[in-house]
Amino acid sequence: MSEQFGFPPGFLWGAATASYQIEGSPLADGAGPSIWHRFSHTPRNTMNGDTGDVACDHYYRYASDVALMKELGLQGYRMSIAWPRVFPEGKGRINQAGLDFYSRLIDTVLENGIAPNVTLYHWDLPAALDDLGGWLNPDIASWFGDYASTMFDKLADRVPRWSTLNEPFIVSDLGYLLGILAPGHRNLYEVPRVSHNLLRAHATGVQAFRARNAAKSQIGLAVSLEPRYEASDSEEDRAATRRMDAYSNRQFLDPVLLGSYPEELREIFGEAWVEPHAADMKLIAEPIDFVGVNYYSRSVIRYDATRPPFFADRVPQSGSQQTDMGWEIFPQGLTDTLTWINSRYGDIPVYITESGSAWPDPPIAINGRIEDPLRIEYLINHLKAAHDAIQQGVNLRGYYAWSLLDNFEWAFGYSKRFGIVHVDYDTQKRTIKDSGRFYSKVIKTNGASLG
Repeated sequence: MSEQFGFPPGFLWGAATASYQIEGSPLADGAGPSIWHRFSHTPRNTMNGDTGDVACDHYYRYASDVALMKELGLQGYRMSIAWPRVFPEGKGRINQAGLDFYSRLIDTVLENGIAPNVTLYHWDLPAALDDLGGWLNPDIASWFGDYASTMFDKLADRVPRWSTLNEPFIVSDLGYLLGILAPGHRNLYEVPRVSHNLLRAHATGVQAFRARNAAKSQIGLAVSLEPRYEASDSEEDRAATRRMDAYSNRQFLDPVLLGSYPEELREIFGEAWVEPHAADMKLIAEPIDFVGVNYYSRSVIRYDATRPPFFADRVPQSGSQQTDMGWEIFPQGLTDTLTWINSRYGDIPVYITESGSAWPDPPIAINGRIEDPLRIEYLINHLKAAHDAIQQGVNLRGYYAWSLLDNFEWAFGYSKRFGIVHVDYDTQKRTIKDSGRFYSKVIKTNGASLG
């Protein structure tokens, strides 16, 4: 029976990381500071004042980390490039040492039979560009295009798959509305401008990619998707749910795949909304090769007139299991999200670019094991949910577990562990968790071991 459960031939099994979360040495060898370097070094922005100064020391330990990937049997590795490591001022002068690091890393990944999936922007904007307005400056689209062009010129011959941006919604919402993440702004009027500039930057990146005729490579966009379910059948709850869905899910997919913003955004932002130029929308709709989906949880939505601009509140679900992040575990939401993409946007290839869970892992046992059964259970249920989506016709091509290593979890510092590999931050020793061993078996059997 288990043999019948396997995933389609060629399904890609991988794991994911991000530059600032694992590399450490953010200013090494001529690199410039990022907004996350500044943000984490500002008091009270991160738990325990944690920073990415050392993180997992991947900048120096990348070769042994790639050896771990090979031991796990990974077929794909999703990583990101730190923009200021290559362009210390964000534009203009190239830091050859930073470029050489990524070239060596990609070569090492390939030498171990692993396909790299490179994200150009995973939140570490050069601080020098933030000084010029960052994502609020319309010129950032051309700055990003120049950066992307350099990366394609230097690396595209070896990278089969690229993502322009990671989770642009989180950048605009948590970075510019709620101020929880870098650069720490709290201004509703900035949000639609930032969102639009993020999409314009994505588009210039895609244009640069097409101009280089990278025929053997693909390019896409990785978005965070959180399915929204109404708390009741009332019209108010249904309308609130549509607004939240438009804001968090459709805001970044509709312009790229359908050529227009969701109508609900005009109601959400009110006088803060700025009508986009037709030329921008045509540029943003430049075709992409795949959608990357980052899925962790769902939200149940109830209308709340006291919470503009979204007029909604998340309703906690009593009795539901939650991860160490306080996120409800809801595998059905992954199936629903993937089938929603298929029904709304058509048969576009999809990769699950992030999926995982944080747990308070136990100490390393005498026998060297780290038992993390809850993470294994999470993997089992979400991989089965992904399989269900494939059975329903979704063109799902691969799965990247978040994350390869325990790492710097942004504002939570080192207090949350998502890795399938444990990292002792004092010694930098790596230990494959039981979940990593389990995932290795899933890869080896192409998912048949889940049956």
